[in-house]
Amino acid sequence: MSNQSPCESLPEADKAVIDSLNQQIAQAKEASLAMSLLSEAEKNSALELIERELRESVSEIVKANEKDLTSPDNADLSNALKDRLKLDSERIMGMATGIRKIMAIPDPIGQVLEGWQHPNGMKVTKYRVPLGVIGIIYEARPNVTTDAIALAIKSGNSVVLRGSRQAWNTNLAIMEVVNRALKQTKVPQAGIQYLADKSREGCRVLLRAEGLIDLVIPRGGEDLNKFVTDNSLIPVLGAGGGTCHTYIDQFADPEKAIAIAVNAKTSRPSVCNACETILVHKSRVDDLLQALVETLQSKGVEIFGDQVLQAKCQGVQAASEEDWGREYLDLQVAIKVVDDIAEAIQHINFYSTGHSEAIVTEDVNQAEIFKRMINSACVYVNASTRFTDGEEFGFGAEMGISTQKMHARGPIGARELCSYKFVIEGNGQIR
Repeated sequence: MSNQSPCESLPEADKAVIDSLNQQIAQAKEASLAMSLLSEAEKNSALELIERELRESVSEIVKANEKDLTSPDNADLSNALKDRLKLDSERIMGMATGIRKIMAIPDPIGQVLEGWQHPNGMKVTKYRVPLGVIGIIYEARPNVTTDAIALAIKSGNSVVLRGSRQAWNTNLAIMEVVNRALKQTKVPQAGIQYLADKSREGCRVLLRAEGLIDLVIPRGGEDLNKFVTDNSLIPVLGAGGGTCHTYIDQFADPEKAIAIAVNAKTSRPSVCNACETILVHKSRVDDLLQALVETLQSKGVEIFGDQVLQAKCQGVQAASEEDWGREYLDLQVAIKVVDDIAEAIQHINFYSTGHSEAIVTEDVNQAEIFKRMINSACVYVNASTRFTDGEEFGFGAEMGISTQKMHARGPIGARELCSYKFVIEGNGQIR
C-alpha cells in the first residue's frame, strides 16, 4: 500500500517552477497586511460567498474527485487514504456548513486579552493579532482546502496551501470555486495561494520561505510530519498523528464502556481521533471483555491482543510491540488487559502520540487521576475520542490537531492562528 506524503518520492521541480512558487509566497506575504485589516463584516461576507459557491458547485467538485479516486496513480492507496480522499455531495455540504459555523465565531482579531495601568500612568493592553502568513502542507483530505482558507480569512491571515498529488484534481476544482467567490469580495486573492506543483523541491520551497511564512502546519501521517519538521526553516505547529486510547476502568458501566470503545474505533476508523488501543482493567475480564470483543468483531474489526485476551477470546491475533504504538487508521485495534489505572496511564503516556485519550469510569477519583496524569492534548471522561474535532469544539473547523505543547494544543481553530501584541499608550512618560 502507498501512503506517500505530498513531499516525498516525486520528481524535482525546474527553476522556472521554483521561481513561480516563490513569487506566490511573496505575494501572500505582501497581501498579509491587507488581510489583517479586513473588518469582521468583510470577512463574513467573503465566507458567505465561498459557502454559497461551494453549495452550487457540488457536481463540479464530485466530478474532479472521481478523477482522483479512479486515477491509476491512486490505485494502491490504503483504504484509510481513499476514505480521506473521497468527496461526495454530503461531505461537500458538510464543508459548506463548516464555513457557515466559522462565520458565526466572534472575530478573534483585536480582542483585548488583558490590560492594566502602569504606576506612571501608561495604559498597557494586550491584543490578539494575526500571525501573518500560514503555510499548510496536507495529504489526501481535500476538505482541508476550504477549512484552511476559511480559518485564514477569519483570523486575518494569508495562507499558502500545498495539497497532495493524490487529491490533485479535487483541490484544483475547489480552488477554482473559491477564486470565483473571492473575486466578489474585499479579500485580496493574493492572500490565498495554492501551490499547484507536485515536485519534492516545490514542497521544500514552502519550508524554506523564512521571513515570508510565519508558521507551517503539516496535516497528515507521521511520515509527513517528520519530513516537515526535519526540513523546515520556519516554526512548525505539529498536527501529529493519533494513537488514541480508551481505558475501561474497574468502575466502568459495561454498556457505556462498550458503546464508547466501539464508537471510538468504528464510527470512522480512518481519522486521527479514532481509538487505536483499548485498555481493560483486569477485574473486567469476566464480565465485559468477551462482549467488547464480540461487538467489535461483529463490526469487522481485526483485534490484536495480549496473552490474557488471546486465552479468553477467540479470533484474536497476538499483539506485537509495534501494535501498542500503531496508528491503524482502519478496522483494526489493539487490546491489552492492565492491572490498574497506574499501568494504564503509564502505557498511554509511553505509546501515545499526545492526541486524545479516554477513561470510562463511574468513580470520580479515578477520573480525576486520569485527567491530571495523562499527557495528551485532549482527555475524555466517559466519552468517545471521536469528538476531538474543530467543529465539535465549536471552532467551525480546524487546521489540524496539535499534539505539541507550544503555542496551541488540540484542534487548531481561528484563535490558535493568532498571536498577540502589547499596545502601550502614554502621555509623555520617559524612563
